[in-house]
Amino acid sequence: MPDGLSQFLNLSEMNALSRLVLQSRYAVDGNLSGAHRSLQKGTSSEFSDHRQYIQGDDPKHIDWKVLGRTDRYFVRRYEDETNLRVYLVIDRSGSMGYASGDQTKYRFACRLAAALGYVVLKARDSVGLFLYADQIDRQMEAANSFAHLNNMMRVLQDVEPSSKTATASTLHRIAETVRRRAMIIVISDLLDDESTVVRALAHFRKQHHDVILFHVLDPAELDLTVAKAARFEDMETGDTVACDPQEIARAYHDHFAEFLDHYRQACREMKIDYRLALTNNPIGHFVRGYLSERLRQP
Repeated sequence: MPDGLSQFLNLSEMNALSRLVLQSRYAVDGNLSGAHRSLQKGTSSEFSDHRQYIQGDDPKHIDWKVLGRTDRYFVRRYEDETNLRVYLVIDRSGSMGYASGDQTKYRFACRLAAALGYVVLKARDSVGLFLYADQIDRQMEAANSFAHLNNMMRVLQDVEPSSKTATASTLHRIAETVRRRAMIIVISDLLDDESTVVRALAHFRKQHHDVILFHVLDPAELDLTVAKAARFEDMETGDTVACDPQEIARAYHDHFAEFLDHYRQACREMKIDYRLALTNNPIGHFVRGYLSERLRQP
């Protein structure tokens, strides 16, 4: 089992993920032959190879002779198709270290990144990394190899959540760094000013990137499941406040619902995929459900 990746996924999870596909909804730039529409028009229309049919593929590319021989649907690929470059943008700020159970938000984010990276590479696409808190801590260009993915996972494994959050300003810097059209997958608890984060996400869409936002939260953050008076500590500033959760429960739930709705609505308007990702979700089930739903969407 590959080192690095095996710290976040077991063999059965990898086997299940190997049959999944993550496709871009938009034209992309790339270097390898792949399954995504290229921005380079007319470079070549020569036949390259086959891949299995995926819902949403143009039926005119189905190879009917192969269907007759195998009773399975395959599409013909051409050399003017291109690979997808995917950048995983992972929040490692102090608040990502929170856990009400066995798994911190950061650990879940790393496992989600590992699963998505594995799916991307199995499809012969490329994956890269931006790790941040109040600045970009580590940047790795997109590459198409499992050795590269293992190196990325080792970077994530060696880092602990710390420091304050500066999601908005950091996303702007990443948007200025990734010039060619790509897929940007942001994995964060988004505990920053919502309006400034939304403007940063809009920066990606202005550059025609395909954007997916995984909003990672602990179930206790949604439900405020603390039964008695307690002292709460900000994991990024160290500030504390004492209160009775039962007295503030209604106001907390209303405010948190507004917080979530702000992101959902903004992402819907910008055609960004938004998914709430709770840390008690089994990672394989969560990724499989998301990718199946994405394939069904126009």
